Amino acid sequence: MRVIAGEWRGRKLVAPRNDATRPTADRTRETLFSMLTSRVGSFEGLYVADLFAGSGALGIEALSRGAAHCLFGEQDRDALDALRSNLAALGAAPRADVRAGSVLALGPARRSFDLLLIDAPYETGAGSVALDKLNRLGWIGPESWVSIETGGKEAVEVAGFAIDAERRVGKAKLTILRPE
Repeated sequence: MRVIAGEWRGRKLVAPRNDATRPTADRTRETLFSMLTSRVGSFEGLYVADLFAGSGALGIEALSRGAAHCLFGEQDRDALDALRSNLAALGAAPRADVRAGSVLALGPARRSFDLLLIDAPYETGAGSVALDKLNRLGWIGPESWVSIETGGKEAVEVAGFAIDAERRVGKAKLTILRPE
C-alpha cells in the first residue's frame, strides 16, 4: 500500500499483521478520492474521521492531501499498531487523534466533521449502523460528506441521508452520501 497523492505521495504504508482487517486496495482508494475530489474540491483544512480505520490508509490519504485533522477509530490491536506506525513514519501524529475501541462506542462529537470515511467489515451492515448512531451524536453537519465502503452487493440505506454517488471497484462498492 502506498499514499496516492499529496504531501506523502508514494510513501509506503504498513498493513496489520493479521487477517482481521481488510486494507482498502490502492485502486479502490484512488477511485474513492477521485469521487470525493470532484465533490469536495480541496481537502485543505478539512476535519476528517476515518472509522473502522485499519492501517489508517484512508485518513492518511486525506491528511496527505491537506486535511487539517483526522480522527481514527479502530479496535483491532494489530491494526492499531500498524496505524500508529504509519502515523509516526509520516510525522502525522500531531494532526491525528487515534481512538482505540469500537466505533459504535464513540460518544458525542465536540464538532461535526467535514468528511467521514467508513470502511466497516463487508456484509455486516456495520457502516450504516455506525452512520445512523454518529449522526444522532452530532458527528455529521449539514455540509458533511460521508463515504461508506461495502461489499458489492451490500445496500447502504440510512434515514436522513441521500446517496450522491455509487461505484463498484472490484469486490467493493463505494457509496457517497449527504445529509438530506
